[in-house]
Formats: sequence, C-alpha cells, structure tokens
Amino acid sequence: MPENGLDRDEIERSMDELASGDIDWRRGRTPLYVFYANEAVYEVGKRAFNKFFSENALGGKRAFFSVARMERDVVSMALDLLHGGGESTGYMTSGGSESIFLAVKAARDWFRHRNPGMRGSLNMVLPYTAHPAFNKAAEAMDLDVRRVPVAAGGRADGAGMARAMDERTFLLVGSAPCFPHGVIDPIAELGEVAESAGAWLHVDACVGGYLTPFVERLGHDLPICDFRVGAVRSLSADLHKYGFCPKPASTVFYRDAEDAERSRFDFDQWPNGAFSTSTLVGTRPAGGVAAAWAVLNHLGAAGYTAIARELMETRDAYLEGLRQLGGFDVVADPDLTIINFRATDDTDIFAVAEHMTSRGWLIGLTQQPKGMHLMLSMKHRDAREDYFNDLAAARDDARRTGSRGTVSASY
Repeated sequence: MPENGLDRDEIERSMDELASGDIDWRRGRTPLYVFYANEAVYEVGKRAFNKFFSENALGGKRAFFSVARMERDVVSMALDLLHGGGESTGYMTSGGSESIFLAVKAARDWFRHRNPGMRGSLNMVLPYTAHPAFNKAAEAMDLDVRRVPVAAGGRADGAGMARAMDERTFLLVGSAPCFPHGVIDPIAELGEVAESAGAWLHVDACVGGYLTPFVERLGHDLPICDFRVGAVRSLSADLHKYGFCPKPASTVFYRDAEDAERSRFDFDQWPNGAFSTSTLVGTRPAGGVAAAWAVLNHLGAAGYTAIARELMETRDAYLEGLRQLGGFDVVADPDLTIINFRATDDTDIFAVAEHMTSRGWLIGLTQQPKGMHLMLSMKHRDAREDYFNDLAAARDDARRTGSRGTVSASY
C-alpha cells in the first residue's frame, strides 16, 4: 500500500497499463464473459449503476425503497416474459451460480418437508451438459449429483434421466440452452418425468432466459422452456448475459411464493434480532438492480426483439461461414447463439485454437467432443470477417505442421 496514496491520474494510468495485455472484447475477440448490445444500452446501464453506486440493496426494505421498487419491477417484467402466473415471484441475485444455489436449496427443503422421515443423502439428476454450478451447490449442501449422458443432438435424455432417479431424487434439471452445445433441453418431457416421480424441475435459463422470448416473437420454433410447462417449479436467468445489463445481475424465479420462501435465510438468535435475506449474500450492489431496471425500461420489448433479430442473423452468418470454410461442422444444431464446432478430418482442433490464440483471440473450447465454442454477442457481428480469415489460416497452420494442441477448456 502506498504511504501517501496515488492521485486519480496516476491510478488511471496504472489501470490502463494493467489492462494493456487483456483480450480486446471490444473488437469481438472474446467468446464469452462480456455481453454487449450497443453503445446506447451500455451507457444507460453504466449511468444507472453509478447513480446508485453507494446504496445497498440489502437495505431496500428499510432505507432504499427505490431499490426495492426497482427490483420488484425487474422481477415483474421478467415473469411476464417467462409466463409466470399470479402466484409466481422471484429475486435478483449476483449471478447464475447464486440463482442456481437458491433454487437447489428451495427444492431440497421442499423435498424434506414432503418426506420428513427420510434419512440419508438426497440426489439431483442432471444431463451431462448441465452447468457446474449444480455440483458447486451440491458440494456445499452435501447432496449427490447424477449426470446422465445426453441423447443424439446434445439434448437431455428424459428416459435416461428417469432411469437414474430413485426415491431420494429431489431435483431434475434442464437447460435453456445448455452452455456446451447451445441446444434447449426437452423441458416438457422432463416435466412429465418430474411429475411422475414427484420431483422438482428447475430450468437453468441463465443463458437464454432473456433471449428466448424475443427469438420466439421473431417466429423461430423453439422448445417451450419456461413456466408454460406446468412441472417447472423454478427457473434461473442471467440479466448480465442476454439481458445486456451490467454485472452482477441475475434472477431466480419460483412458480409460487411458498416455494420462494424455502430459499430464504431467517435468523434471530443474536443480539440484533431478526435477520432475513432472500438471497445467499447479504449486502448487494444497488447499482446492479438500478442498471437492470434502466436497461429493461430503455430497450423495452421492441428493443430486445430488434437485438434478438440481429443476434440470430449473426449466428446464421457464422454458421454459413463455417460451411463455406469447410473442414468443420457443428456438434449440435444451435437453438440460439452458442455455436460448438469440431474438425471433420484429423486436424487437431486444439492446435487450431492455439494458432487462433497466437493471433489475439480468446478461444472457448469443449473437451467432449473436442471442439471450439462461441457465445455470440453484438461485437461478434463486426468481427466475423477477421475471425474467419484467422480461422482459415489457423486451420492451415495446424494441418501443415501436424501439431497437436495442449490447451484445455477452462472457464
């Protein structure tokens, strides 16, 4: 720590120097981490976040009533998009992992309430493609996880998941879409499995929750993956992905208020009396709430639909680019904007990835099968020509040298 501290200009220069080696997301060089709609949306979110920079969303009920109101508005708008009913409710969280954690806790407590005499470890059944956050939650809560191989096309295998269940299965999970391959699991089929077994069904729509409603408005035929499926008890959706809101901002929703109450933490055995939170964390940045409220209101349904159209056109352009380039094919037909592709010959795609890295691209990867991974946002539209020029060169370099890649998929 400096003895006398640095002035603002010195701090700015130092941060610029530190960031000089970062991957340039503004030129579309990152396949994940940053989600960008346009400069107007970026500025609206940034200004709203900074306007509530010091407030604490933990104090929404006692001090910062505006923040509590904005959170209620965000939840209400989202539930309208996701076809929640009159009893449906939800909360804003810091991200998908927290949203998933809360849903797992609610499902576990629901199952325990229904089976008071059951002893031993409970388990959840997931497709192999489900996000690692479910295992993180299970590790924290001493639960078992059973991951089931997916069916052809990369989607969850409902019959296989049914076979993996037993009397201690409290939770089934489907993704909308799954992160590895970009396909939406058959939520309606999983709903039938959950209902017949008396299990809770959670939809992890952290990636697609704020995109699928608008892609549907454009006429695309997508599997139903929200509260229209009667067995869905909870759903997670990240505002800071395709909601284009500043981080941290996610949401978790429940079919009814009783389910939502099971995710709460209530405590009064200490000197200050009652302490209660609807989320895992206590203090929350009010800026994240305000920014989400601002972006949702700024874009409106028409704005999101327009962005969804451009995103799907960008996806189609990337798919066409792969077809024209040759030597690659998609692992699964993407429902939305995640593309996972592999080599069609003996070219080592991880070697291709290393050659792309040397050209300044951050490359997403999958291990099973070995492939490259893109999660598209608006910055990738203008980067398309550069991407495919470099991909062609990287492929040729890998073929010429016959090299084998040593990189691994790490997020």
